[in-house]
Amino acid sequence: MAGRKLFFVVLSVLLAGVMVLGLNFEVSISQAAVDGIAELGLETPINGRVFVIVTKESASEPRLQVDVRGVPFWGKDVFAMTSEDIVVIAGDDQSVIGYPIELSELPAGEYYVQAFVTVYTTFNRADGHTVLMHDDTGDGQRLWRSIGNAYSIPKKVYLDTAKPGWVDLKITKVIEPDYELEPGMVLQQGNYTDTEWVKYVKIKSELVSEFWGKDMYIGANVLLPDGYEDNPDVYYPVIYYQGHFPGASAPVGFRINNDVYKFWTSEGTAKFIAVSIRDATPYYDTAYSVDSVNSGPYGKAITEELIPYLESQFRMIPEKWARILAGGSTGGWEALAMKVFYPDLFGRTYVWYPDSVDFNYYQLVNIYSDANAYFTDFGWIKTERPSARDTHGNIRFTVLQENYFERATGPSNRSGGQWSVWESTYSPLGADGFPQPIWDPVTGEINKKVADYWKQNYDLNYILQKNWKEIGPKIAGDVHVAVGDMDNYYLNEAVYLLKSAMEKMDNPKSDMTFDFGPNQGHGWKGWSPSDGTKAIALQEWLAQVSDYMIENAPDVNKDWIY
Repeated sequence: MAGRKLFFVVLSVLLAGVMVLGLNFEVSISQAAVDGIAELGLETPINGRVFVIVTKESASEPRLQVDVRGVPFWGKDVFAMTSEDIVVIAGDDQSVIGYPIELSELPAGEYYVQAFVTVYTTFNRADGHTVLMHDDTGDGQRLWRSIGNAYSIPKKVYLDTAKPGWVDLKITKVIEPDYELEPGMVLQQGNYTDTEWVKYVKIKSELVSEFWGKDMYIGANVLLPDGYEDNPDVYYPVIYYQGHFPGASAPVGFRINNDVYKFWTSEGTAKFIAVSIRDATPYYDTAYSVDSVNSGPYGKAITEELIPYLESQFRMIPEKWARILAGGSTGGWEALAMKVFYPDLFGRTYVWYPDSVDFNYYQLVNIYSDANAYFTDFGWIKTERPSARDTHGNIRFTVLQENYFERATGPSNRSGGQWSVWESTYSPLGADGFPQPIWDPVTGEINKKVADYWKQNYDLNYILQKNWKEIGPKIAGDVHVAVGDMDNYYLNEAVYLLKSAMEKMDNPKSDMTFDFGPNQGHGWKGWSPSDGTKAIALQEWLAQVSDYMIENAPDVNKDWIY
């Protein structure tokens, strides 16, 4: 049997055009694992991506150590994989992409080794493209923990890439949900049990389902105000608290007996509802709350399906002043974008340390004037462009490293990573059904035609300036921006450009406020005090929102103040 197995392995490798010269991994999957994947409603035989991960550390599984500054791994796409197949990860296989080193560069030594497979779903989209992607399974596109993906038990082996050899890895474990998947229940956007304070909503989006060619869902976590059940005739303002996939977390940092809870149950304040949106896509843990030719019409799904549904199910005041936007980082960009694209729908907006709001500073890349995203060319030397720093200026990793990490995790924007979602949100559609890259993923050379598409459709500062006559009267005085001036991802640079532009706006004046936290990094919410010396806790911000609601709401129907 062993000789027969080796014969078929060698034959499959030769047919794939791979010469077995050094260390190779042969990965298989048990029938029980295939059955487990199928039982979760995912496609089998398996289309997906198979990985091999190695580490010196035994504190956690190798798959849980994968990160842009983490352990080596290598992957390749597979098609129609069954328990009868063996997938070879070989250093000289051109279809294998690794990070941060090539397999041939792995130093000899003892390692913990693990195989992993992420499972793709077939989407027959309305635009005529058929694409294979990892469907959301309620985990926020955390690939290495995603429900329905599968892995092998880690094994300790001695590896030497200089010597011919095979390492056999069998995938036997499927990542299961922590709840029972009942008949008719779908994994998308998660499944959670209502609590006294938080109600979990999930609806099928007809708009997004039509786009992706299969049933697609969108959800919300709804935090009710104190006394909601005791006051059945009272309607409440709403904060839409934007950000990454919230899972079962309550909006605005609410937890029993924490400081937000103390505010939430205090007397003499405005009582309001808070909502976090669950809109993970096949690309990322959030749709960025806008329409995209790649991700689909999530902006319309949120504003035309989800919010009307929420307003029909909960006692929400369906007026502009009563729909408040807030969010940080990704949520900061989403909050500003929703205000810009839907200025008649939303009122006051709090934008904290947002993703790049002006692509003259796409982090540190100027997609309009730079030739290359990965390097700054000074003639005699080329310097790698940083992507992240600490607040002292020390570089954590570079744009090249982060993009190479995502390319190894999932080519064609299937990594579930940050740079991939920006392309899937902002880019035009490519001929292969995936987003057109803003730059060559290997060389970093910027595509100026794609850059212009980004500018016209998603550069928020440019759109505001270009359309100020129409947008300005609808948002003036409503937008409040805060960011640390040592933001870890250089996001303050684009905010400086937004501030400069908004200060020049007239008829009307923008009255957009900006606070920059001195020596503060990503996550600083410094809209007060005036000296900008400290971040404000969520309950302090909520108290400010309460004051705003009480002072600015129409005089009628203020029975939500008590």
